[in-house]
Amino acid sequence: MSFSLAPGGTTFAYMDVSEARLAVQERFMKATVTVNPTAHDFLMAARTRGREQLQDILHIGQLTGRIARLAHMLQRERGASNIWLCSSGQLFSAERSRCIEEVDHELALFKQAIADPNDLPGSAILVSLACALHYLERLPPLRAAIAEQHIQPLQAMEQFNITLRHLLSIVPEVSNVVDDAGVVRSLAALFSFMQGKELAGQERAIGALGFTLGEFTDVLRQQLVDRIDSQQHCFDTFCSMVDEPLRVQFRACSEPCRETEQLRRMACTRLKSEGDDSPRALRWFALLSARIDALKAVEDALIDGVMAQAQRALGQGLQQTPLNEDDIAHWVAGNDGMKNERYLDRHLLPLVRQQAQQLEMMAQQLASLQATIEERKIIDKAKALLIRHQGHSEEQAWQVLRKMAMNQNKRMVDVAIAMVSVAEIWQLPTKE
Repeated sequence: MSFSLAPGGTTFAYMDVSEARLAVQERFMKATVTVNPTAHDFLMAARTRGREQLQDILHIGQLTGRIARLAHMLQRERGASNIWLCSSGQLFSAERSRCIEEVDHELALFKQAIADPNDLPGSAILVSLACALHYLERLPPLRAAIAEQHIQPLQAMEQFNITLRHLLSIVPEVSNVVDDAGVVRSLAALFSFMQGKELAGQERAIGALGFTLGEFTDVLRQQLVDRIDSQQHCFDTFCSMVDEPLRVQFRACSEPCRETEQLRRMACTRLKSEGDDSPRALRWFALLSARIDALKAVEDALIDGVMAQAQRALGQGLQQTPLNEDDIAHWVAGNDGMKNERYLDRHLLPLVRQQAQQLEMMAQQLASLQATIEERKIIDKAKALLIRHQGHSEEQAWQVLRKMAMNQNKRMVDVAIAMVSVAEIWQLPTKE
């Protein structure tokens, strides 16, 4: 592998990243002094350690590309599975099969990239990889449950979401082993963008679910609104960290088209079923997929940017002149011109963590969505019994259930479950 650095155009060639890492480690060992160490020794060791970190980033950058491609296909399989489940297997059968094949292909390449854990810096990355692999290994039983229609769409979507969340969490861990501010900024921009793209994928999946069913419940509608708002926040953060060419490329594909906005408004208001809603669901999926595919091109450019930034920083490090006494004095005093560059953007790491926590919180909210919907169904059944047998209006039935729950110090759903469970032994005639 080789690369050329501007403005001098010097070319640095490497047989491979692991060989380069060994060479840097060897130089680090030579620069380390165990007897009577001096400031010069430690600053030389710091320079060498920094170069070693950047060599790691070159390898991690390649891995990040694999993660991005695998996540992209998993996002598509998630949406296709939603439509397939909601349509009882009538729609997207071929599309879902293609997605599975593409995910399996990308997964095999991903596993090749992490075949040797010794090539990966830091234990945190290894832990994140272990968690991601744990959920990736659950894909076959998840697909089997989907194929047999033994799982609800929301439950399937949540399992995909968990897998993607752990897969994407590998990226911010890389920043823990890097001191170069430019590389840290590039990584933070990349992670913010990848989160925004994942939220756009969740928007596609949730919308596909609602349009295929022909109904958006209040909870499902709120989930859709949250995804729309949150992805914009992630993209705004990304735009604040990158240069103008990337912002221009992003703006060219980031804004939803007019038809997408119309479907968004329809979903976020009270959608009325038109009988066969499959054309609308398929159109939604096609429009959102086109937008996400365009975002993927920006993501690829971001990954290339991380690699280029690491290469530039590494090239500058290799071209550094030997330290003299004035250099040491500047380093110690913090006036070497590099201090601000090195530490100015360290506040980006808490930002990355905050965004990761936000994604985790939203995933937890989605996990509770299925339970909320099921509880509402039980309460509606109990209300129907009261309306049928007691002649109550819907509001009166609700108040009766609420009062019973308060008197018994129980949740309303628990009272409803008890009522529905004994419904078959009721002998009360329907009240005229």
